[in-house]
Amino acid sequence: MTSSIPAVDTRTAEGSALQAVLLDMDGTLVDTEGIWWDAEVSIFAELGHALVEEYRHVVVGGPMTRSASFLIEATGADIALAELTGLLNSRFTELLDGTVPLLPGARRLLTELSAHGVPTALVSASHRRVLEAVLRSLGPEHFSLTVAGDDIGRTKPHPDPYLFAAAGLGVDPARCVVVEDTVTGVTAAEAAGCQVVAVPSLVPIEPAVGRTVVGSLEEVDVPFLRTLVTAMH
Repeated sequence: MTSSIPAVDTRTAEGSALQAVLLDMDGTLVDTEGIWWDAEVSIFAELGHALVEEYRHVVVGGPMTRSASFLIEATGADIALAELTGLLNSRFTELLDGTVPLLPGARRLLTELSAHGVPTALVSASHRRVLEAVLRSLGPEHFSLTVAGDDIGRTKPHPDPYLFAAAGLGVDPARCVVVEDTVTGVTAAEAAGCQVVAVPSLVPIEPAVGRTVVGSLEEVDVPFLRTLVTAMH
């Protein structure tokens, strides 16, 4: 979904040239990685297969098709990819039960971005039906644009979702900050040329040039995000 909010240069008296903030969803804003795992475990149990904990670190943060393909191959389950992705999406939305737990600092950060007029996009590898279910809890009014994994041909770790979001907002990817929780998402954001704030969930992420690692969203606010772009340009 998009809104009619125009893309604007949020340059301020402090000299910041932050143009937009692009946010991952699962594991970054909402505490859903465990719910996804529960959905995967329950579906495969019904198929007669037990998922081992090691698989969890492989599927976290990945697009549905990649995660589902891996699980089919790892278990030898007799199910087509399209059928499995449908079952997983349905089970996930059932387990949500209409409420989505937000991670610490998420609500405050979204409210602050809106208050400062910073264009914000939600960029997820989850399918559109899942994104829309979660969006009700996040508040659609906080986002100028949303991008789901099935909206485009290639999703994370390819740069396409973030390039698509930046183009949709009419901004320069290099003047965007992406907030992500997985290596897959960070890889996509960096390939798109964005500055990155990593908030690791299940798998550690190391700092790097153009990448800042924080412990939680409670460490992230608008002045901090502006310094990241100012420092690089």
